[in-house]
Amino acid sequence: MATSIPRLLLRLSPKNMGIMSRNNDSKTSGITRVIQSRSAISTPSGAILPKPDKTPFGLIRMTVVVLPFLYVGTLISKNFAALLEEHDIFVPEDDDDDD
Repeated sequence: MATSIPRLLLRLSPKNMGIMSRNNDSKTSGITRVIQSRSAISTPSGAILPKPDKTPFGLIRMTVVVLPFLYVGTLISKNFAALLEEHDIFVPEDDDDDD
């Protein structure tokens, strides 16, 4: 019963997984090894897919998107900090260390 559960799981595994068994050694005759194939680079039949399309100017596009939002976030946080200080919600204390 205990050995039938792993065999059942191997039978129910996806079909794109290959099973290799080593029957040439008497110690490992009951051991099977499962090798997974990546379907992202190959089709189920084993053909290699073509290279993905490369996006030109990827770094420039990322910079054009990130910098304006970073600037807007900075302005929002600066204005909110000024609002908090104006209403005395969060005001840093001025310590006089000139003793």
